[in-house]
Amino acid sequence: MEIDVEPVEDLEAIDEETLPSSVDAAEYVLYGGKGGVGKTTMAAATALASAAEGTKTLVVSTDPAHSLSDTLETDVPEEPAPLREDIPLYGAEIDPETALSEGPLGMDGANPLAGMLGEDVADPLAGSMPGADEAAAIRLLLAYLDDPRFDRVVVDTAPTGHTLRLLELPEMLDSMVGKLLTFREHMSGMLDMFGDDPDEEGLDSLHEFSDRIEHLRTLLRDPALTDFRVVMVPEELSVLESERLLERLDAFDIPVGTVVVNRVMQEPTEVADLDPDWFVSPNHTDCEFCARRWEVQQRALKRSQDVFRGHDVRRVPLFAEEVRGEKLLRVVAACLAD
Repeated sequence: MEIDVEPVEDLEAIDEETLPSSVDAAEYVLYGGKGGVGKTTMAAATALASAAEGTKTLVVSTDPAHSLSDTLETDVPEEPAPLREDIPLYGAEIDPETALSEGPLGMDGANPLAGMLGEDVADPLAGSMPGADEAAAIRLLLAYLDDPRFDRVVVDTAPTGHTLRLLELPEMLDSMVGKLLTFREHMSGMLDMFGDDPDEEGLDSLHEFSDRIEHLRTLLRDPALTDFRVVMVPEELSVLESERLLERLDAFDIPVGTVVVNRVMQEPTEVADLDPDWFVSPNHTDCEFCARRWEVQQRALKRSQDVFRGHDVRRVPLFAEEVRGEKLLRVVAACLAD
């Protein structure tokens, strides 16, 4: 079966007034997947459509190599701030280095274990700890998820490896913090004997961080609140990595509601209610390159049936132009809509 590629011919021809502005999404939407598959595009499109229908929406990037500003064609600050005056769209690009400078627990660089374990004992939550930047990112992300200013939070996550470390961190920190608290409580009697006052502030900080880790775990595991969306492209390597990501998410008991297949050589009018006059199709029969690429995609799509099983599958077509700016992002949002 031949499917023509449908690149956008003339962006000026796209009528924003006729583009769907609604979005089918949970309260928290996280886009994850291999680097370069279009996670930022999906996050930006979802957030834009969400805000366009009047929902106070925050889009957050945890990817150190930020491209959210470029995709939205506006400066996105490090802390949540309005990006538009006409719709309630907010954005933030988390800077791991800035977050880490305040310490993983957000204590302005203070050592929460100083005085608890003794000066000769290294602080396992110090900035040199592997994963400390992920811990700092989690702290900020938790603050944004709980921010009462927003009704929906859309997260553009880092590539798969970083995302998995981020998801593994709550388990690791929870175990480590639990052991530290147990150790501290066991040592409190001995410290009292020697006249040393316990560092209750540090102890309370660890308790609070442990509670917030549990809160994050609860949010991610609740399909009524969170939709972790795996983004892939129709290529076998991307399919394989998506399978591994789904397996790891399943191991964390994190449900995946949606799989997004990006850059499919398929007519946008077959995916969403769009005006066919906005698009043109190259001659698929006479274009050997297009024909071969479609064969590659067909093999990958066939291979990906196990990835699709049990999930809502949304397809986003391949466009001739780079997807950035409101018009094409609204087209993508229409493809993502149910």
